Amino acid sequence: MEPIRIVWGHATGPTEMAAYDAALADAGVENYNLVGVSSVIPADATVELAGTAPDLGPVGNRLTVVQACATATDPGHVSAGLAWATSPAGGLFYEAAGPTDEADISERVRTGLSAGQSLRDWEFGDPHVRVESASVEPGTYTTAVVLAVYGQSEPIL
Repeated sequence: MEPIRIVWGHATGPTEMAAYDAALADAGVENYNLVGVSSVIPADATVELAGTAPDLGPVGNRLTVVQACATATDPGHVSAGLAWATSPAGGLFYEAAGPTDEADISERVRTGLSAGQSLRDWEFGDPHVRVESASVEPGTYTTAVVLAVYGQSEPIL
């Protein structure tokens, strides 16, 4: 089974979509059609920090992800993050993002993950957190993303 890879990036651009596309490029997933899922990790899956995604298949393929993404234009910070924990029965991702700093997003994803864990009668291992944060300069769009990428891409047609 392919791992679930955690990838991240941030970038600026002249428009919101341009900044988002550039942040996806920084994470290595700009050439795929991203399909979001609701954050449940399959029982036998492994999760690994990748930083930048490797080649996951042909351009235009569908790629299953859990995504934390935020774009900001006001000076300050923009951050996105994922927290996750696994168990023999399965696992969970929790995501948060916004025009705030790394510490705030880290706290939010940890709180969300803890709430999700309390809904399940599973023996979870230690939680993990990855947050991407960037400074926002006046007059720019800045996007931060963190994605959990499930395996390889698949044909969309």
